[in-house]
Amino acid sequence: MRVAFYTLGCKLNQAETESLVSQLSQSGFQVVSPNDVADVYIANTCTVTHVADRKSRHWLRLAKRRNPQALVIATGCYAQRSRQELEGLADFVADNGEKENLLDLIQTIAFEDRTPRSCEADQPQVLAVAARTRSLIKIQDGCNGPCTYCIVPAVRPREYSLPSSQIVNEVRQKVALGYKEVVLTGTKVGSYRDSSSHLGDLLRHILRDTRIQRLRLSSLQPSEISSEFLTLWQDERLCRHFHLALQTGSEPVLRSMRRSYSLDQYAEVMDLIKANVPDAAITTDIIVGFPGESDEQFEQSHSFCRQVGFANIHVFPFSPRPGTVAEQMSGQIVDTIRKERSQRMLELSRSCRRLFGERLLGQTMSVLWEKESNPGSGIYSGLTGNYLRVFAHSEEPLTNEITPVRLVEFNRRGIVGEVVA
Repeated sequence: MRVAFYTLGCKLNQAETESLVSQLSQSGFQVVSPNDVADVYIANTCTVTHVADRKSRHWLRLAKRRNPQALVIATGCYAQRSRQELEGLADFVADNGEKENLLDLIQTIAFEDRTPRSCEADQPQVLAVAARTRSLIKIQDGCNGPCTYCIVPAVRPREYSLPSSQIVNEVRQKVALGYKEVVLTGTKVGSYRDSSSHLGDLLRHILRDTRIQRLRLSSLQPSEISSEFLTLWQDERLCRHFHLALQTGSEPVLRSMRRSYSLDQYAEVMDLIKANVPDAAITTDIIVGFPGESDEQFEQSHSFCRQVGFANIHVFPFSPRPGTVAEQMSGQIVDTIRKERSQRMLELSRSCRRLFGERLLGQTMSVLWEKESNPGSGIYSGLTGNYLRVFAHSEEPLTNEITPVRLVEFNRRGIVGEVVA
């Protein structure tokens, strides 16, 4: 039987989908593209914004139209938050607690009244399991944070961490399967704890006891970074990319969001990273149009982001989430203003990305090549350790190779590079 996955949201969701793909593949299912005809469709949903909710509903409707006889399953955070909103669109709705048992569920009900759809005209695009480059590994789940805008504590469990021995073994398995890079992910990665061990201990363990060639962290909080922690980046296998969610560059709005740091503290951490990890890319998330955000406060946020020099900014218009404190706050910003502020912040993001990329032109960096941009083109796409998208021509296949590349030119898609012999 053919199964198609559609994943929205964070890297933790992506890691959980990757685990499900592995389980179903090993059980004999054929994993195909989410745009193909399948016997089973699984949407791993996100509910951080209303846009994510809408995308999930849209894909579930498309799945039903592609194959009305298929088993359609909705899982993830949207399914956790509002099962009833998805019950009319999916045959089964599984919350985050049921996600790990989806294989058993599918094997129980997928074959009851359904037969595998076989039609030569379908020609499904089978996903190439062999093309392994980067794997996401879940090390932690849950967040006990007080942020007023965030729905995550309501749809994810209380904070818990996986045993370090289990994580190290999983990294070893990924290496044996051919992966060159592993991304450690979770809802709040920096809160990782295993007995008396913390995230730094886990990184040391992985670097010491596995042969993984590149190790990346998905996201951190400013309070989780110290000079001692940054000494780990003396090992070149640790990717020089730090994602630190700022959310706003206005002090009053930051307090209204109940974030756990001040702008001065955030800027100090950025300076600390730049001093200890040269050429590190620091990326962030920014919410615009938070309730009560004045024009002046938006300008403060825009100015702060411009001054500190991010490598990239992910921009989110505020989206009121049911049951959160921010949903009930006064001073809700109208859509037109949110959109205007989003556009201005996106323009700044493009500028930051260009300035960071151009500053590195002429340097030689290692790139993990992912795939050929277009089959037969000889143009390959990959990422540097500090998360720059690089394109280069090669007569030899580069997929899943790590090679030195000289950075030559910046364009809107990324960096044009030359593979160094």
